[in-house]
Amino acid sequence: MKEVKSPRKPLIYYYVIIMLAIMLINAFVMPRLMQRQIIEVPYSEFLKKLESGQISEVSRDSYQIVFTDRSQPPIIYKTGLMEDPGLVDKMQAAGVTFTSPIVEPASPLMSFIMSWLLPIGFMVLMGRLFSKRLAKLGGGMNAMQLGKSNAKIYIESETGISFDDVAGQDEAKEALSEVVDFLHNPAKYTEVGAVMPKGVLLVGPPGTGKTLLAKAVAGESKVPFFSISGSEFVEMFVGMGAAKVRDLFKQAEEKAPCIVFIDEIDTIGKRRESTAGLGGNDEREQTLNQLLSEMDGFDGSKGVIILAATNRPEILDPALTRPGRFDRRIPVELPDLAGRIAILKVHAKKVKLASNVDLARAARAAVGASGADLANLINEAALRAVRHGRKTVSQEDLEESIDVIVAGYEKKDRVMSDKEKKIVAYHEVGHAIVAALQTNAAPVHKITIIPRTSGALGFTMQVEEEDRYLMSKEDIENKIATLTGGRAAEELVFSSITTGASNDIEKATQLARAMVTRFGMAEEFGMVAFDQQQNQYLGGGYTTNCSSETQSKIDALTVSIVKEQYDRAYKILEENISKLHEISYALYESETMTGEQFMDILARPARLEEAKEFQAEETQPDSSFRSN
Repeated sequence: MKEVKSPRKPLIYYYVIIMLAIMLINAFVMPRLMQRQIIEVPYSEFLKKLESGQISEVSRDSYQIVFTDRSQPPIIYKTGLMEDPGLVDKMQAAGVTFTSPIVEPASPLMSFIMSWLLPIGFMVLMGRLFSKRLAKLGGGMNAMQLGKSNAKIYIESETGISFDDVAGQDEAKEALSEVVDFLHNPAKYTEVGAVMPKGVLLVGPPGTGKTLLAKAVAGESKVPFFSISGSEFVEMFVGMGAAKVRDLFKQAEEKAPCIVFIDEIDTIGKRRESTAGLGGNDEREQTLNQLLSEMDGFDGSKGVIILAATNRPEILDPALTRPGRFDRRIPVELPDLAGRIAILKVHAKKVKLASNVDLARAARAAVGASGADLANLINEAALRAVRHGRKTVSQEDLEESIDVIVAGYEKKDRVMSDKEKKIVAYHEVGHAIVAALQTNAAPVHKITIIPRTSGALGFTMQVEEEDRYLMSKEDIENKIATLTGGRAAEELVFSSITTGASNDIEKATQLARAMVTRFGMAEEFGMVAFDQQQNQYLGGGYTTNCSSETQSKIDALTVSIVKEQYDRAYKILEENISKLHEISYALYESETMTGEQFMDILARPARLEEAKEFQAEETQPDSSFRSN
C-alpha cells in the first residue's frame, strides 16, 4: 500500500518569501520615494561658505566633514576631509559651533525591520522549534494540530497486500471476503435490503495477522485505507481525543467508500467504570463516547467500513461491541498444522530454499507458533545460512531456527564440567525414555545437552504428528510423568538431585493443579472450576476463588498427582536402566541426538560394553534417599 501524504509546505517557507519581498522593496522602491537630505559639495565650496559666515555647525570624523548653513530650515552638506592645519582656527574665527558627527539617517523601513521584524521573527522561529521539541517529548502534541487525527491514508497500488499474502487464516478471510464483495457490488446487497455491518472486530493473540488482514481487505477492495492506533487518540488535553475521532470520521465520509482501521482499540474502548469521577480517565471516556456517537451517526450503506483489532476483547465496553456498532466479531487464532505449512510457504518465497527442505516437518515442530513467529523462523534460517556461507537455506537451518525460538541461541562460552555434562545427559534421556515408553505420548523429535542463552542446559523436544485439541486425563498424567523423568533419572543414577529440574517442576505443578481447579479431573471435587483465566489471548494467569479449606485440599491433591507420576517415571527408568546408561553415553558423546537416532538405540539390543566405563563412575541407587 502506498501512503498518501498531504502536500503541506512548512511555515518557514512563507517567512522567507515575506522577508525577501521586504528587502526588495527597501532596496529598489524606498530610495526613490525618499528625498536626498544631505548635499555633497567640494572642499573649496566648504571654505567659501566658511569665510562668508554661512556655516552654523560643523562636525567631522575620519572620512568626511558634515556642516549646516544658517538658512531656515538648515541645509545639510558634506565634503571630503582634506589636510588643512589652519581649519580649526578658521572655524573659530567664523564663530562655527562644533557638534557630534552628523550621520546620514538610515531608512525608516530598514530601522523598522532591524528593530521589530527581525527580533519578532527570531522569537517566532525559536518558539516553533521549542514547540516541536515539546511535541516529540509529549507524544505529538502540537497547538496547530490539536483535534486533527493522525491517521495514515493508503491507496491501492501494484505492491498492495491482498488475501494471497495472508495464509493460515482461511475462516477469517472467508468472513472478510463479504466485506470486500460489498464494497465492489453494494447494489447486490441493497437490492435484497441487506446492510453491511458497520464494524468488524478482529480478536486474537499477538502476531496472528490482524493488521495484515485489515490491509488485505483494503488491497482487495481497492479503496482508501485509514490506519490509526488507539493510543493516538489519547491526548493530554481533555476533549482533544474526541476531536480527533470527529476529524477521522469526517475524512472517511469525504473519501467513501473506504476502510477505517483502528489498531489496539482497547486503548480507548476500555469498559467505563462508575467511579470515573474518582480517579477515572475523563479524556478516555469522552473519546469513547465520541466514537460511539460517530458509529451511530454514519450510514454503513455509504461504504465506510470500520475495522478494529484487539487482543483484549474482554475489557471492551459493552456499548462498543453491541449490534449496530461492531456487528461482527472475527477470531484470528493461532494457525493449525495446515495453516503453519501455508504460512511457511508464503514466507519461504522470499528466500532460496534447498531442494530437500521439508516445510511440513518444520511446521510440526513449531506447535503454537503465530504467523509472526513463523516469519521470524524463516528469517532466522536465512540468516544462519548466510553465517555459514551457504547460498540456500537447508533443513538444518530450519531445525536450528526452531531451537533458537524455543530455547535461545547456543551458549558457546558456557563450558560445563564433565560431571555436570553427565548429569544433564542422564536428565534429558530420562525425559525421552519416559515419553517413549508411554502410550499415546508425542514422539521424541530431538535431544540436546548444548547450553542455550535462555538458561537451559539442554532440552528434549517432542513433536506431535498432528494437531491435538483435546487431552484426556491419561494424556495429562503422561505429560507430567515425562516432565518428572529428568529428576527421576538424576535420583536413580546419582542418588542425588540438582536444580536442573526447576522448569520441569513448575510445568508439572501447573498441569496437576489445572487437573484439579480447571479440568474437573479430581474425584474429590468433580466438575467444579476454581480458576478463572484473566486474559484469553495474552497468556494471563488464573485467579482462584475458593475458601482456605478448599485451597488446602487443592494443594494436597496437586502434590499427590505429581508424586504419583514421579513414582511412575522412576519405575519406568528403573526397569530400563541399561538403556538409560547406553543412550546417555551416546548423547554425552554426540551432545545432540535426533528422534530417529534415539528410537534406533532404544529399540536395538543393549550394548553395555561401550558404556561400561561411563556408568562405572556413577553411584548405584540408594534406597534410603528415596525413603526420605
